[in-house]
Amino acid sequence: MRIERIEVFKANLPLKRPFRIAIGETCVAETLYIRVHTDNGSYGMGEANLFTPVVGETQATAFAAAKNLAELLVGTDPLDIERRVSDMRRFMLSNPTTRSAFDMALYDLAGKAAGLPLYALLGGARRVITTDNTVGIDTPEAMVEHALEIVNRGFPAVKIKVGTTAVEDIERVERIRRAVGPELPIRIDANQGWDRVSAVHALGGMEGLGLQYCEQPVPAWDFESMRYVRSRTSIPIMADESVFDERDAFKLASMNACDFLNIKLAKSGGLHVALKINAVAEGAGMRCMVGCMTESRLGLSAGAHLVSSRPNIAFADLDGADMLMDDPVIGGMVYEKGGRISLPEEPGLGADVDPDYLGSLESYAIA
Repeated sequence: MRIERIEVFKANLPLKRPFRIAIGETCVAETLYIRVHTDNGSYGMGEANLFTPVVGETQATAFAAAKNLAELLVGTDPLDIERRVSDMRRFMLSNPTTRSAFDMALYDLAGKAAGLPLYALLGGARRVITTDNTVGIDTPEAMVEHALEIVNRGFPAVKIKVGTTAVEDIERVERIRRAVGPELPIRIDANQGWDRVSAVHALGGMEGLGLQYCEQPVPAWDFESMRYVRSRTSIPIMADESVFDERDAFKLASMNACDFLNIKLAKSGGLHVALKINAVAEGAGMRCMVGCMTESRLGLSAGAHLVSSRPNIAFADLDGADMLMDDPVIGGMVYEKGGRISLPEEPGLGADVDPDYLGSLESYAIA
C-alpha cells in the first residue's frame, strides 16, 4: 500500500457561545481536515484544530505547512506509522497540530486495513467513557448559570476556567460550588494565568471546595514553579500546556512537578506520541487525562478511542464538539445522557466528514 494523494481542507466552525480562557478567546473553531488516499482505493481522515495561544500555529500557517507534510508523505507506506511520524517530527519540529491530523489519518487507515476499530487496533477494549463539560471565563453570574445548565444536562463533572486574579477566581469557584452542591466533581483550569505566588493564594482559598484537580496553574515553561505550587497545596496538579511530548512528560515526572498529565492530540502531534506520553506517565505512577481543543467529532473520536484503549487514562475532557453550533461529521463518537461517550465499532476512527461539506471548503490536493 502506498499513499497516492492527500487533500487538505480549511474549515471554520462557529461556536454556540464565545469561549474565553486565561490566555485567549475564540468564537470560531479553526480547523483543517486531511484526507489521505492510498493506491488501493482506501482513505484515512484526520483533523487539526488550531488554538494559537497554546500551540503557536494559526490556520493560515497550518494550511501552508500541511502542503509540505503532504509532499513528504506521498509515495510512502502509510502502515509504517513509526517511520512516518519520525519523518514528520524531524522535518517539522514545531506545528504539532498540523502533524496530528496526518498522524490521525494514518491510524484511521491502519484500522481500516486491519478491519478493527481504533481502540482494538491499539490493543485495548471498549469501555465506558464519560466527559466533563467546561465553563469559560465570564462574570460569576454567567458562569453559575452555565454550570447549572451543564448539571441539568446530566454531565458528571464541571470544569471551570480560571486564571485571572486570585480574588476573582476564588469567588467564581465558591459560587459555582454553592450552586451545584457539595457532591458534584469540580475541576479547575488556570491555563497558565497565575504566577507561583497567586497560584498558591488562589488554591489556598479553594482548599475546602472539594476540587478534583487544578490544571496548569503557572506558565508552561516554568516546571519549577509547578513543583513549588504542588508542594504547597492539597489540590492535585495536572500539567497541560507544559506537556507536548514524551520528553516533557519525562521531565515533569522526574521533577515530581505534577500529579497528572493532560494529553491533547493537537499538542502531541497525534496518537503516536500521545501513547508515548501515557507510557511515561504510567511508568512514573501518574494517571492521565485526554483533553481537547474545540475539535469536531472526527478529532474527538480519535481521542475517545485512545481513552478507551488505555486504563491509565483516568479522565476525559472531550466536550469540544458540544461547543459547536454545527458538526459536519458522519458517524464517530456520540454524546449520550450523563456525559457518556459512545464509540463507533466501524474500522479505524469510525468517523468521516460530510463530502458535500468538504466540497464547499477551500482546499488543495497533493499527488
